[in-house]
Amino acid sequence: MGTQTYRSIPDMLRSNAREFSSRLALKYRKQGEFVTLTYAAYYERALMVARGLGKMGIKQGDRIAILSENRAGWVIADMGILCTGSVTVPIYPTNTPEQIEYMVNHSGAKIIFVSGKFQYSKLLKVREAIPGLQLVVSFERFLGDPSLPVTTFYQLSEIDSPITAEEKKEIEAKIDMIKPEDMLTLIYTSGTTGVPKGVMLSHNNILTNTQYLTEQSGAINKNDVLLSFLPLSHILERTAGYYMTIRNGALMAFADSIEKVPDNMFEIQPTVMVSVPRLFEKIYHRIFETAHQMPSAKKALFHWAVEVGKQYVAATYIHKQSSSLLNFKYALADKLIFSKVRAKFGGRMKLFCSGGAPLDKSINEFFWIIGIPIFEGYGLTETSPAISFNNFEHIRFGSVGFPLAKTEFKIAPDGEILVKGPQIMLGYYNDPEATAEAIQEGWFKTGDIGHIEDGFVFITDRKKELIITAGGKNIAPQPIENELKMIKYVSSAYVYGDRKPFITALIVPNMERMLEFAKEHHLHYFEMEDLVMNEQVNKLFEQRLADINSRLAPYETIKKFVLLAHDFSIEGGELTPTLKLRRKIIYEKYKHRIEDMYLDHSN
Repeated sequence: MGTQTYRSIPDMLRSNAREFSSRLALKYRKQGEFVTLTYAAYYERALMVARGLGKMGIKQGDRIAILSENRAGWVIADMGILCTGSVTVPIYPTNTPEQIEYMVNHSGAKIIFVSGKFQYSKLLKVREAIPGLQLVVSFERFLGDPSLPVTTFYQLSEIDSPITAEEKKEIEAKIDMIKPEDMLTLIYTSGTTGVPKGVMLSHNNILTNTQYLTEQSGAINKNDVLLSFLPLSHILERTAGYYMTIRNGALMAFADSIEKVPDNMFEIQPTVMVSVPRLFEKIYHRIFETAHQMPSAKKALFHWAVEVGKQYVAATYIHKQSSSLLNFKYALADKLIFSKVRAKFGGRMKLFCSGGAPLDKSINEFFWIIGIPIFEGYGLTETSPAISFNNFEHIRFGSVGFPLAKTEFKIAPDGEILVKGPQIMLGYYNDPEATAEAIQEGWFKTGDIGHIEDGFVFITDRKKELIITAGGKNIAPQPIENELKMIKYVSSAYVYGDRKPFITALIVPNMERMLEFAKEHHLHYFEMEDLVMNEQVNKLFEQRLADINSRLAPYETIKKFVLLAHDFSIEGGELTPTLKLRRKIIYEKYKHRIEDMYLDHSN
């Protein structure tokens, strides 16, 4: 099933609408209740969108944007756009009016789909600056402004007029004209630096990615239910969460929001989920927090089970030589402990996929131990995204996995990872210089530093993010930040030290733990600002840091830190939409606090 080759993404949906016509494709909440669409109905709705766009004069190769939070309308609009041979330009719903203006103009988008009034209002703010935009199609109904015409999704689709045999034939003729190497999407990289670049990905880029991920994971089939919550504007969710689900005839269910994911897991009982490390960090800390509060006999049982699990995972998946005694012990640990933990995930969860940022090794291992493995992978927007991933056949904790089929890796003299394969982008839109810089002799420069061991790919850091201290030492900030985030009192961390004599950190405390600590120690405070300045609180962090510093090389140790009262956020500008730190912006924002730590050089 997964191995079938298609000419384009709409060709794949058409084929599955025939093969799985009555199977469920989409599940989403509407007015409080979950509703579903079968594969046949999903395809019909996509054809209706394509019909509407055709009447608007949209032709093959035109760019059409989607500016919306995740919802069923997003994927129906996307498939409709692709059925006309046009190109989808996803825009993050968290983007500002100015960022949206840049993407709409740079891509030359003529039509934009929006979720509702809030996103529409951003377009109105920059209306004068986006003259090429002709029409807004909204998933929700509201009154628009005469200067920027708006129609509803239903009106465009003419939802009350079923597709006629003649219309279907006409649209399917357009689908047949799409070539595998044609552009499918134009994705603007959120860019932790500078202006976003438009990444051009073809149908073939994404199709080969979904095919090899399916074949090498051996993990997804038509009986699976995927819970989708990462932004569809992000390539990881788009390929692994959406197109891969459709390729396999599985069901894609939409979470109500990121906050509601734990509740949704319980009601939807998914089998597979794609996520970024932040979710796993939170779940891991919550499980250990609960274990910590158990009576001592139960706590001892929990730690015994984890220890058995550790041995079992290493024997079964890494060394591939388990013993019957170990299998028996693990079955017991599973019955007593792990099955109860899994029940919290809805009880049917088979595996998670993780990407977008490094996942802590011990967190990853723990999920394998409890019987919900995390397949940690690696890729970039420019690589559609997957270039390597861990799976049942190939797993090394701490690595980002084994290369995807037909994908080659090599390490440049300066340590940069170079990659070649069918998933490498067509190039950057209207930017031949940047394309020539990124792809040399077919090798794409990832911008990541790493090495290869036994065929597994290990990443040590982003090339651009390496800190070079005044003493000339190269330090990768991410592993240190990950260590800090493993402290239960820490929510976020940012490590600094470029061209400085020593390393410093901005630390955002976990507010719940802080309030508990304040209560236990009878600390007086009016607001968070008082609490992060409190001497006892700072002592607590000094002790925890001393522990981490003891495990770091002398030049990597954190000599000073500042506690912040507010977490980093997308709205505040410190995080990209995929929750990566925007290092430059954080530095600018907290420049005084950071530079103050370097005023007194006595240490």
